[in-house]
Amino acid sequence: MIRYLGARLAQAVGVLWATFTVTFVLLYVLPQDPIVTMLGARGDSSSLDPAQMAELRQVFGFDQPVPLQYLTRLAAALRGDFGLSVQTRQPVLHEIAQALPHTLALAGLALALALTAGVVIATAASYATRPWLRQVLFALPPLGVALPTFWVGLTLSQWFSFRWRLLPAFGTDGFRSLILPALTLAVPVSASLAQVLSQSLIATWRAPHIGLARSKGARRWHVLTHHVFRNSLGPALAVLGLTVGNVLAGSVVTETIFARPGLGRLVQLAVTEQDIPVVQGVAVFAAAVFVVVNLVVDLVQFVVTPQLARPGAARPVRP
Repeated sequence: MIRYLGARLAQAVGVLWATFTVTFVLLYVLPQDPIVTMLGARGDSSSLDPAQMAELRQVFGFDQPVPLQYLTRLAAALRGDFGLSVQTRQPVLHEIAQALPHTLALAGLALALALTAGVVIATAASYATRPWLRQVLFALPPLGVALPTFWVGLTLSQWFSFRWRLLPAFGTDGFRSLILPALTLAVPVSASLAQVLSQSLIATWRAPHIGLARSKGARRWHVLTHHVFRNSLGPALAVLGLTVGNVLAGSVVTETIFARPGLGRLVQLAVTEQDIPVVQGVAVFAAAVFVVVNLVVDLVQFVVTPQLARPGAARPVRP
């Protein structure tokens, strides 16, 4: 167990270091001056004289050699310091902390809806005995994956906000304003989960020990809840870890459509304004959330199926 946990922690640290390094190279080590890039998006670069530009380079640390910049920023990032936002002159971590509660509320509700819908659809598809009903249920996950997030959000707004006037289309006015964004975010996540879980359930139904249980007179529902479902959780847990990345990526589009504050909106504004420290800070923070959640999922998989952690054991393929 300790060896397995150590290996997973080492991989998590490696992912975070790679994320920081790649974002540093892409955002800072560019042919164009980062200060000119950041101020050019706001139209301020032409109004500053060379002395002011030099002062800004010193404030943001761009007056140092690139290797020293990298080491300095890496050491600061280990302390949670990603510099100052170009737009607000506030620490990047402060900007993330202000946006995070809104995204957590949206992501929490979206994940709850996605898990409920995904498990219900997959279970119904594997349990159904009528071929036409099974085909319809199996067709729903691919359709949900194929639907663009922005199209789902705009369609839900058109019907539930502008035509029927049941739910608000914009803002953060209580729980009702969370429903449409959460549904928009939940559709692709629930579809991915249902797609993998339904295939896993069908494969488990065909296993020899399931046929043996059925031959002994066990009821179909009892077999599903006591044997099939538990043995099918491995691939579904792997997808659950990946859903965090899908939720964080989808929040950029969803929060923009519904004009909600949050990490997605923060990223969208930072990219528009070329706010490089904020872009890097959010990228590393998202990677940290992703690796922590996947680490927890891997530990749950270890508990549910400990044979996966044995040397040479085949790991489930992540879609």
